[in-house]
Amino acid sequence: MVNMNQAVQFVLLIIAINVTYVSLTTVRFILMIKGLREYASALSVAEVFVYIMGLSIILKNLDSYWNIAAYCIGYGIGVYLGSRIEERLALGYITAEVIVDSVNDTFPEMLRKSGFGVTTWVGEGRDGARLVMLVLAKRNRQKELLKIVDSICPSAFVVFQEPKYFRGGFWAGRLGPNIK
Repeated sequence: MVNMNQAVQFVLLIIAINVTYVSLTTVRFILMIKGLREYASALSVAEVFVYIMGLSIILKNLDSYWNIAAYCIGYGIGVYLGSRIEERLALGYITAEVIVDSVNDTFPEMLRKSGFGVTTWVGEGRDGARLVMLVLAKRNRQKELLKIVDSICPSAFVVFQEPKYFRGGFWAGRLGPNIK
C-alpha cells in the first residue's frame, strides 16, 4: 500500500518527466522546421533518453486515474513550456514589411544605422503614396525593430514573416553566401 505522500510525489514525478520530454520534443520539432538539423539531432538524444526512462516508469504505474491525469497535465505543460523556450531562443531571421504614410529617406536610413537590412520602394495606398520597406533582421531583434518603428511611425502597418532560407543581399558579406 502506497501512502498519500508517496502518491503525490509520484504524480509530480510523472508531470516532471512529461514536461521535460514534451518540452524537448517541441523545441526539436521547431529546430527541424527551421532547418537546424544538427541541433535537432543532438537534442533528440536527450529527448529519447528522457522518453524511454519516463515511459518505463509511467507504463508500470498506470493503475491510477491520478497518474493518467498527471501524464496528460505534464504533456500540456510541456508543449507550452517548449514553445516558450523556443520563443526565448528566437532562432532564425524575420522579414518585416513596413508600410508608412510618408515617403522619405530618413526612416530607412535610421533602420540601416541600427543594423537592419532595408529595401524600399514607393507604393500606392488608398490615400496616396506610401513608403514600403522590406526589413531583414535576426529574430531576436524583432521587438527592437518594432520599438523603433513605433517610435518613428506608430501608425505603420507591419507584417512579420520568417524566411527559412535566403542568400545574397545585405547578409551576404556578413554570414556567407548561403544562409540557412
